[in-house]
Amino acid sequence: MAESLDDRLDALRRGLIELEQVVVAFSGGADSAFLAWVANDTLGPERAHAVTAVSPSLAPEERDDCEALAREWGLRWSAVETDELANPAYSANDGERCYHCKAELMAVVEPLAELDHGVVVLGVNLDDLGDHRPGQRAAAERGARFPLVDAGFTKADLREASRRLGLRTWDKPAAACLASRVPYGTPVTLGILDSVARAESGLRRLGFRDLRVRHYGELARLELGLGELEVAIERREEVVDAVRAAGYRYVTLDMEGFRSGNLNAALTSAQEGTAS
Repeated sequence: MAESLDDRLDALRRGLIELEQVVVAFSGGADSAFLAWVANDTLGPERAHAVTAVSPSLAPEERDDCEALAREWGLRWSAVETDELANPAYSANDGERCYHCKAELMAVVEPLAELDHGVVVLGVNLDDLGDHRPGQRAAAERGARFPLVDAGFTKADLREASRRLGLRTWDKPAAACLASRVPYGTPVTLGILDSVARAESGLRRLGFRDLRVRHYGELARLELGLGELEVAIERREEVVDAVRAAGYRYVTLDMEGFRSGNLNAALTSAQEGTAS
């Protein structure tokens, strides 16, 4: 693998050139945004197509930001509808939920790739390989490629490269799909996703950046950046009002702060319990 950041970026460009024509699964996060920008800069909009999958599990602000980034960067961009909620295996919300989500994404994006005579590429990086990510397996089974992994990019690498390239997404907070806020075993519904989206939008309007609203029925457990916990307590009434406006009755603040993917710990515990 390439050693310096410049080497990694060169390797990424070479890998994209070898693929010739790509369709980038573009969620607007730091990873996919970096990949979309580099693909467009390397191949041009004729051979690089950024596609955003729009569904109830995508926060409205994220869809809008994808469109804004496409305009700012001159990307060839499309928004396509996905309907993962129609799949009972997805809605059941077991440990394979992300597998079914990515399978739906690929089913919708693959026809666009075929029209472009291209390959679907995802913004998976080396750090993603160590977590529970069944969606990666679903995408790989259907022929998707992970150029950032091939070029040796970690999350820190791609953020630093984005900063050097002047991309405003370089420090954008991680924004996983809204279904990731629902504990495994709790069925995912349109109503739940809407409540989570409205609660998080309300908190963002108050200025919070790193956040998750974890859904537990009438109770919302808030994970905020450690530097924002004191602010949340100081603005307690505003925070409670914002979350209750989304339909929650009880509002709690997790004093451990924001932890991306922390609901996956329940899967690990369950697996360890089975093994013992």
